[in-house]
Amino acid sequence: MPSVPPVPPQPPAPPLSKPRFAVLGAGTIGCHLGGHLRAAGYDVTLIGRPAAMDVLRERGLTLSTSVRPPVHLAPERLTLATGAQAAADADYVLVTVKSAGTATAARELAAQLAPGAVVVSFQNGLRNPATLRAALPGHTVLAGMVPYNVVRSGPGTVHQGMPGTIMTEPDATLVTAFRAAHLAVEARTDMSEVQHAKLLLNLNNAVNALSGLPLRDQLGERAYRRCLALCQREALAAYRAAGLTPARLGPTAPAVTPYVLALPDGLFRRLAGATLRIDAQARSSMWEDLQRGRATEIDSLQGEIVALAAAHGRTAPANARLVTLVRAAEAAPRTWQGRELYAELRAAR
Repeated sequence: MPSVPPVPPQPPAPPLSKPRFAVLGAGTIGCHLGGHLRAAGYDVTLIGRPAAMDVLRERGLTLSTSVRPPVHLAPERLTLATGAQAAADADYVLVTVKSAGTATAARELAAQLAPGAVVVSFQNGLRNPATLRAALPGHTVLAGMVPYNVVRSGPGTVHQGMPGTIMTEPDATLVTAFRAAHLAVEARTDMSEVQHAKLLLNLNNAVNALSGLPLRDQLGERAYRRCLALCQREALAAYRAAGLTPARLGPTAPAVTPYVLALPDGLFRRLAGATLRIDAQARSSMWEDLQRGRATEIDSLQGEIVALAAAHGRTAPANARLVTLVRAAEAAPRTWQGRELYAELRAAR
């Protein structure tokens, strides 16, 4: 019987290449996500406003939290750009522009994206993934959500003020990259419900912005929490009218949260103390917008609830009043004490 020649040893399979990332709208959240991916060795291009990119070009990017030493990325480790054409060779494009800029961002990406590139929306509001999908029919568009607070704490520094787990529609490569970058992440098949739950939480952005306080101080004061409770009750009524059920993202069901928020301060601290485990630097992104003289996302937050309620024959007067107050603050910033803001919203109802 003829002998069988031995099989020569096979060279090891080449390692799978890491995906290339671009972040369109590299502000606070964009720098947080893109910076962690770059620190983990991924090829990342940050695309943002010229002034913001100039700061990174001079100072680099520092990623800080209250529980770990900061990570600094020197300027030479960063790839910076100001136009969507820099996303042309990306495998994944993380969109973190403000909601009002989504349609423009989608049109710019449509002319630049490589075949097979995946687009992921990490934005506030409900409509951004649909806007991106309509403009990018040949590409996969995923909905994502960052549940925790990130604030610009200094030039070239973004600070994560509380723990939390990023959520995104399933994509194994994206999840692997985020975990390699030490970003807690969970794949969800119910992102619409997750986004509606996140909107309930984000209704506090306007309250925090008008308070002028750090989140921990603002949420520690019952009058401000009662403002948020009013907004959430109107939102939940609009959801019910529309047949929408928000996901449960924390220990308290969405329908119960307004009652917990309205509790006296001492009882609230005992029952929901984790809500106040926020470091002293944490503030809402809307507060930051007002401080920098930028337009806010109020139309994608309280404005979304007002529109949803109207579409089903209801009103959302507390949310509508906050839209008016925030727009006034965009033109002439002012702060509101908790009791006066609560009285203002109660009067609107």
